[in-house]
Amino acid sequence: MPEKASARPWTPFEEKLGSAVVKAMSVANTWVFRATGGKLGAKFMRGAPVLLLTTVGRKTGEPRVAPLIYLRDGERLVIVASKGGMSHHPLWFNNLEANPGVEVELPGTGKVPMVAQRASAEEKALLWPRLLEVYPDYDDYQARTERDIPVVMLTRR
Repeated sequence: MPEKASARPWTPFEEKLGSAVVKAMSVANTWVFRATGGKLGAKFMRGAPVLLLTTVGRKTGEPRVAPLIYLRDGERLVIVASKGGMSHHPLWFNNLEANPGVEVELPGTGKVPMVAQRASAEEKALLWPRLLEVYPDYDDYQARTERDIPVVMLTRR
């Protein structure tokens, strides 16, 4: 079996293009998710579950929605601020760092108020193997970037 090639960092052009693609896909996914009550748009590649996260824009104060893969950890939901291994955090992560009060939509539910907290290094180490079971590409994403990709835990308010 051939050895897996190591992931290389994204070029600035690839990051710019990738950011535009992610934004367009997110808008479409959010629309489909809401239009179907989560019957469509609630699964990503290889069946990874998707939620809608609404944060408050740290500069605009406006609601911002991002469809994200998640892991259920008891009563908590766990998300990853990977942005495909790009060199900077996704905007939603910066928003929740400024205001950890968020809302989450799961298939068939309304908006649930939650509070976000970045996992400590120890918590991330415990959650990471389980996150890889949900979405193995996270390992490649971490290999692409020098930043420590944050793991975020969401709990009900």
